[in-house]
Amino acid sequence: MEVKKGKIYIIGAGPGDPELISVKGLNILKEADFVLYDFLSAPELLDHTKDSCEKICVGKKDGLHLKEQSETNRLLLDKASKDNIVVRLKGGDPFVFSRGSEEARYLRSAGINVEVIPGITSAFAAPASFGIPLTVKNEIQSVAVITGRKSDKDAEIEAPGCGTLVYLMAVANISNVVKALRKSGRKDEVPCAFIEKATRPETRITVATIGTIEEKVKKEKIKPPAILIVGNVVNKIDYED
Repeated sequence: MEVKKGKIYIIGAGPGDPELISVKGLNILKEADFVLYDFLSAPELLDHTKDSCEKICVGKKDGLHLKEQSETNRLLLDKASKDNIVVRLKGGDPFVFSRGSEEARYLRSAGINVEVIPGITSAFAAPASFGIPLTVKNEIQSVAVITGRKSDKDAEIEAPGCGTLVYLMAVANISNVVKALRKSGRKDEVPCAFIEKATRPETRITVATIGTIEEKVKKEKIKPPAILIVGNVVNKIDYED
């Protein structure tokens, strides 16, 4: 594999476990001259970079924005223009509830060569790590991945008619998510579960129902990053600690 200078690689770091990055993504990371990374990318991955590699965190976490998006774009463009091997390291998959596609469009419009290296999204990895299937043959045949938070606070949360719903960024907005679920016709008895810090050693799962999940969030002090799984698949849990 040839890793080219003057090129930007937008790499999905995976859901949290540093070993879940792709082989291709890790090989490119080892050659990088410059890395812009997010909070949700496993910090251990940076140990694989060269000693000369410049690393800058541009993540967003709990309202803290280390860099505005426009500044991140300019940094990427500047570093690639200087004939560097540039990596934009993003947690999960860079095109799933991320601004990877915006960054790629911006850079390509400026004439920069961009390659996207997919990553494992927590929407799929978190339930799998606790033995929860998102679909079940001849029983549950559809799944939707949904944002639990919108920039417009008055915007309605979606709850489409799929067998399984997976919400990202739903902890702080759980009351509105529950309202959307009830409005969609789902009963309070429908099972759901929050999984925090998926695939990391400190991960944990909190099982509840639509009717009890708000109380569980407060009682168990559930904190992001976490995903919410809604549907009968939660009853299929098969996990041993």
